[in-house]
Amino acid sequence: MKANGFLSVKLTVTDILLWCSSVLLIFLSFIIFDSSGYLTLAASLIGVTSLILNAKGNPAGQLLMIIFSLLYGVISYSFAYYGEMITYLGMTAPMALFALIAWLKNPYKGNRAEVEVSRLSRGEPIFMLLLCGAVTAVFYFILDFFGTANLIPSTVSVTTSFLAVYLTFRRSAFFPLAYAANDIVLIVLWTAASLENIKYVSVVICFTVFLVNDIYGFLSWIKMRRRQNGAPAGAPGAGA
Repeated sequence: MKANGFLSVKLTVTDILLWCSSVLLIFLSFIIFDSSGYLTLAASLIGVTSLILNAKGNPAGQLLMIIFSLLYGVISYSFAYYGEMITYLGMTAPMALFALIAWLKNPYKGNRAEVEVSRLSRGEPIFMLLLCGAVTAVFYFILDFFGTANLIPSTVSVTTSFLAVYLTFRRSAFFPLAYAANDIVLIVLWTAASLENIKYVSVVICFTVFLVNDIYGFLSWIKMRRRQNGAPAGAPGAGA
């Protein structure tokens, strides 16, 4: 396979339709609920573009995730969601940087526009869950100390975020599912926020769009793993 730069991503018709419909929904929610929140709009557009690229296994998606994390940290601070701010600025953004490096170092057959799908080693899921538990416990007390709004959902968000960034770094096909779980938690968090300020409805819609894109990303990675392994299209996937 001819080596390509990581910016030479090839999108299918489905990819383009999903991205366009996602962008349209984000713009509509911005116009209806939050016509002044340009930071939220920018973060949403960057985030959904990142997810499409991630679904293709393209390292550029991780680069955009770093930018999204910085913007989302600022948005979270505006509603005292310090857990989200600390998680995305202190964990998601740095881990996205490590994932970017890992993805660039592991192209599939020299094609830098597509990362080689990996699997967790034997026993690694147990290590991952233990580490996740420790991170969750530490963050719970940190978030409680800072008086984080909606403490329990915010702590659960840390848990799902950690699983997502860990699996992303390890190039596991299951990382989009962890992000999907995180999306559900964030929908709950920002729905609570929107009850106090209607402008945050646009954030709820943003993460609903992200949820659909992450589910699509998981399906894409399963197909990509089968193709890279030379398995028939209908063969069941196996392992993380």
